[in-house]
Amino acid sequence: MTDGVAQRGCQTDDMKMIHAMFRREFSLAGPMVRNVAEGDVDKAIRVSGFLTQLVTGLHHHHHGEDTILWDTLVERSPACAIHVGLMKEQHAQVAALLEQVDGLASTWTAAGSAESRDALAAHFDVISATLNDHLGQEEENILPVATSSLYQHEWNRLGEEGLAAIPKNRRLVQLGYILEDATPEQRTDLLARVPAPARLLYKLIGRRQFEKERDSLRAPG
Repeated sequence: MTDGVAQRGCQTDDMKMIHAMFRREFSLAGPMVRNVAEGDVDKAIRVSGFLTQLVTGLHHHHHGEDTILWDTLVERSPACAIHVGLMKEQHAQVAALLEQVDGLASTWTAAGSAESRDALAAHFDVISATLNDHLGQEEENILPVATSSLYQHEWNRLGEEGLAAIPKNRRLVQLGYILEDATPEQRTDLLARVPAPARLLYKLIGRRQFEKERDSLRAPG
């Protein structure tokens, strides 16, 4: 075994935190839409804007895996090819569902009708179920292989690509969503990797911005 191969190995728990965020937010998307009163176009626009950002975030997350992860895993662990093939198929299925969101959301925000609201909510229910199945299989079949096959700097590229895709004025709020269901250990580990100025800004203003937005979006009516 060469020195390079002996040094392979990375920590992938950060992916589980991102998955937890996507699971939670997509599971809440349907109820969040249904909570908007018929005809309340202003709130429909706010909720739709948040969900559009969520969809964009998932697109970028999957794109990062497609371009950074799959080929390297198959090259170094050929037995993983069948699982990578399944991941690609599932990404395509999720992408097809996500592409329908814009049209459904536009119809809803145009007038705020109950019919268009419920159609969008039902669609997010389907996305959530499909995504939950995909993320579970990825955690079971892909992450263990990545842990042993990739160097840490290679794995870190996924996080760097994901961060670059988040608008700078949304990063502190997005950190709140990632940390919402984190364990104390995960919270400590993630915040330790956040630059000190950003940690301070999150403590001073970011957390309150996140909580205000979260509570407003999830409130009924």
